[in-house]
Amino acid sequence: MEAALRDTEKNFTEQLAAFGISLSPEQLMQFRQFYENLIKWNEVMNLTAITEEADVYTKHFLDSLSIVGLVGPGSFEKLSVIDIGTGAGFPGLPIAIAFPGAQVTLVDSLQKRVKFLEETVKLLGLRNVQIFHSRAEDFGRIEAKREHYDIACSRAVARLNVLAEYCLPLVKKGGYFIAYKADRIKEEMEDGKKAAAILGGKVDQVISFQLPGTDYNRTLVQIKKEKHTSGKYPRKAGTPSKEPLA
Repeated sequence: MEAALRDTEKNFTEQLAAFGISLSPEQLMQFRQFYENLIKWNEVMNLTAITEEADVYTKHFLDSLSIVGLVGPGSFEKLSVIDIGTGAGFPGLPIAIAFPGAQVTLVDSLQKRVKFLEETVKLLGLRNVQIFHSRAEDFGRIEAKREHYDIACSRAVARLNVLAEYCLPLVKKGGYFIAYKADRIKEEMEDGKKAAAILGGKVDQVISFQLPGTDYNRTLVQIKKEKHTSGKYPRKAGTPSKEPLA
C-alpha cells in the first residue's frame, strides 16, 4: 500500500508539473490524508464512485487543479474562490491545499457532506477554508456574499445555464465563473451564453484538453463578470433547474 501510494504521489507530482504546480512534502501529506479520509467516509455514505487510489489522484485531485490552465498557478495565492455544490470537496479542497494563500469557500446542500468536509479541513489543518451548509440559490441571496468572490467555480452536474445562475451572482465585477464540463459542451453553450448575459457575464474562454498523463478529457468554460447581477437572481430554490434561463 505504501509503495503504491508513493508511486501515485510521484505520478501526481509529475502531472502537476505540466500545470506549473509544485507541492511541498507537507502538501503531499495533506493530499494523502484527504484521500484516506475520503475512502473512510465513503464506506458509510456515498461521496464518490471513484475510489481507486490512482483514479482519485487523477480524476479528482489533478482534475480539480486543472483550473490553473485558465487562471495560472501564481494568481491563486491572492484570490477568493467559492466552490458551489462542492460535494466531497472538489474542486475547492485541492485548490485550498495547493494554494494556501487563496481564501476558499465551500458550499453544499447536504449536511452529511458538510460534516465530512469540516472533519477533513480540521484533519488537514487548513486555515484558508470556510464551509457553509446551504443551497446555492439561498447562499446567493445573502447580501454580504453577493459579488464578493474573485472566482466562483463548480464541478456540479448541471447544465451551464443553471450553474451560471448559481454562481455569477456571487462573482465580483471583473471576476470569473469557471465551470468544469466534459469534452462535449457544444449543446450547452448557446443557452449558457444567453444566461450569462442576463446575469451580467460573457463567455470569455473555453478550453478543452486531456489531463496530463491520462486519456481523461476536460473542458473549462470561463465566464467574465462584466456587469452587476440584478437582485432578481438567483431565483428561489429549485427554480433555476426547473426553469433554466435561456
